Amino acid sequence: MENGGTSSFMRTRRLESYFNASSGLSVKEAVKSSVKEELELKPRTDLYADSDGWVSVLISWIKIFICFVTMMFTTFVWALIMLVLLPWPYERIRQGNIWGHVTGRLMIWILGNPIKIEGAEFSNKRAIYISNHASPLDVFLIMWLTPTGTVGIAKKEIIWYPLFGQLYVLANHLRIDRSNPTAAIESMKEAARAVVKNNLSLIIFPEGTRSKNGRLLPFKKGFFHLALQTGLPIVPMVLAGTHLAWRKGSLHIRPAPLNVKFLPPISTKDWTADKIDDYIRMVHDLYAKHLPESQRPLPLESSRNS
Repeated sequence: MENGGTSSFMRTRRLESYFNASSGLSVKEAVKSSVKEELELKPRTDLYADSDGWVSVLISWIKIFICFVTMMFTTFVWALIMLVLLPWPYERIRQGNIWGHVTGRLMIWILGNPIKIEGAEFSNKRAIYISNHASPLDVFLIMWLTPTGTVGIAKKEIIWYPLFGQLYVLANHLRIDRSNPTAAIESMKEAARAVVKNNLSLIIFPEGTRSKNGRLLPFKKGFFHLALQTGLPIVPMVLAGTHLAWRKGSLHIRPAPLNVKFLPPISTKDWTADKIDDYIRMVHDLYAKHLPESQRPLPLESSRNS
């Protein structure tokens, strides 16, 4: 920071000398010119990328290994708790949430990325929580930040994810078969009935898959049907920077800053099925508004929700 300030000061002094000798411009104008130059050259933080040097990669692998060992330990402890609670399926959901709070927070702490959380006052309400998805870090964040009493809905293949997948199933969270539309619809109805009966919340990725480049993808209609069936408000969780910190298919964790923003709940009490496309477009546009430019959908992708 000092070097940047010194270079800025020297440029200002050279500008002062030049303008005093040749053009007679005031010192204030010279300083304004220098400040403008600094602003134009300032890098965009939403396009952050870290070095790919071997030291940085090695540190990333060490952090991932520590995360894996930590998750093994917490998963073992909570698996024992889940086995004791086998006769009480919805108590297992709550214990799974507690495991997520502990494990998710530990994962983020071990990885060391700076994080900013906004709108936390909206994070403890009974609601349908939705989150954009562009990185494995998203899972750690929603594990940590969604309230106790929240049930997840994921693809059936999640059972094959080491540690996380097995505890996900043991905690009585729901899986859907995306290759079978009829079974997927029935699973959604089952989720809605369970949520209403047991006073639960929901967490779901409305895009239905992970974005490869961090840009917001079109929303599926599943969670809107859940909102109609449960009457719960929708609380968007807007995640920014996770795709830069941990990219898909990579084992290199970059120290990019993370931002989590909970938006105010969106009431669904007056929603009707005939306007579902309007609701999808409204929520998608709201999401895009709160994302950095590099994560907003491209015009073609955005038009798919229109």
